[in-house]
Amino acid sequence: MRINTHSYNIKRYDLSNDKSLKAWNAADELLKQQVKGYNKPEDNLCIYNDRFGYLSINNCQASPLVFITQSSQKSSILKNIISNSIEWKDDSFIYPNQEISKKFSVALIKIPKSLELFRYFLNHIYQNSEEDIEVYCGFMTKYFSPNLLKICGEYFEFVEQSKAKKKARLILLKGKRKNVNQRELINTIEYHNFSYQQYLGVFSSKHIDFATQFFLDHLQIKENDNKILDLAAGNGIIAHQILVKDPTIEMHLLDDAYLAIESCKINLKNHQIKTHFKHDLSIFEDNSFDVIVTNPPFHFEYEININIPLQLFKESFRCLKEGGNLQIVANKHLNYKVHLDQYFKKVLILKENKKFIIYQCIK
Repeated sequence: MRINTHSYNIKRYDLSNDKSLKAWNAADELLKQQVKGYNKPEDNLCIYNDRFGYLSINNCQASPLVFITQSSQKSSILKNIISNSIEWKDDSFIYPNQEISKKFSVALIKIPKSLELFRYFLNHIYQNSEEDIEVYCGFMTKYFSPNLLKICGEYFEFVEQSKAKKKARLILLKGKRKNVNQRELINTIEYHNFSYQQYLGVFSSKHIDFATQFFLDHLQIKENDNKILDLAAGNGIIAHQILVKDPTIEMHLLDDAYLAIESCKINLKNHQIKTHFKHDLSIFEDNSFDVIVTNPPFHFEYEININIPLQLFKESFRCLKEGGNLQIVANKHLNYKVHLDQYFKKVLILKENKKFIIYQCIK
């Protein structure tokens, strides 16, 4: 990618084997073209959902704020910043629930798959921007939903779509509405006499997803399983259900999503836990855990990428104690067993139904 007189090599860092995929698409290109004039720090630019750093690097001269929702997102952006020798301040990254010292006047959003997360972005912009804020939202036309415009109209008076270019569009937002009724940014889900809360955009917002429910019915935790990792913890329900039965367990919860970890902290506030906003297991030593439990992600936005869970399984093997076990719930069609057999000496099927399967992998 060439910007002004500079050439940048921006890569994907997501373990994908699909060489046809790029680190940006036509929606990113439209957003880049729209803000060519914003190249100074005083322009106060904030960027949302920049997965690999295309928009951040494009606008690096403006010293933008970059809103981080995933550990893998930050890691990818930093790798591309370093590989392209770009000067960058760590305080340019901002996070949900973080106070911002200076309001911004321009915002770019690569619209995420989750409309709830899009609402979270707009709410954050509404709270932290100047009155004359201009917001540019980019998306591929095949993913358009009328609800996008409805959500935009809740926060802004002026909502205008651009013409399509390379099957992508922009939505321009201006004129912050007065006295916006602030919607709750946390959903509440009832399950087995417990109320679980999770921020907008966290996986499975309407109910506890069916794979996790199936998993909870058949988990096998023994009396001497003293240290457990809930991997890709979501709202923390699996860890919570385990701790309800044995609160003495040393429980760790790890997730790639910042808002998932914040949800875990709410749901397990009465328990002694350790949370980790991370996309891998590099922070853990070898032979650390008795058990690792997971309902692993295999979707990233609109893409399916099983290399992400496969890498987590490999790392889990390293982090388990000898004789420890990894318990996984998965969609049956993913056929994880052929991969798990490469690492674990024994891979058992604890339970299965027409859609889901639970593996127990023993080190």
